[in-house]
Amino acid sequence: MSSFGDLMAGPPPTHLPHDPASDALSSGTSPVDAVREFPASPIAWAALASEAAAAQSDPVIVYAYSRVGYHRSLDMLRRNGWKGHGPVPWEHEGNRGFLVCLSLLAKAARSIGEDDEWERCSEFLRDSSPTAYDQLMG
Repeated sequence: MSSFGDLMAGPPPTHLPHDPASDALSSGTSPVDAVREFPASPIAWAALASEAAAAQSDPVIVYAYSRVGYHRSLDMLRRNGWKGHGPVPWEHEGNRGFLVCLSLLAKAARSIGEDDEWERCSEFLRDSSPTAYDQLMG
């Protein structure tokens, strides 16, 4: 039986499995080729969205890439026991694709005037990982 303190602690952190696209990206595969090879990969979509953001592409492009990565991440999070809330720590490397996509989605939403989504995504990122929020939104 759980103690009251355990119930107040909230859900345990979610740790996504290793994303094979991170190996491909580390070995020099371009983000677009990583997405082609691993279309369900949050880190591949995060790399593609990050590349577009760094190139100062149209924010709609960054929004679209990060949105796909965000939704692929939600699918993966649910398959790994996440119940719609709770910590998704930045410190666990498998979670970084999701967190980067979420931060880029928030920033792109703000750029295109989607203020409600900017607020929602920013808060979701802060709630999921304060460390990621500080690293990615600062």
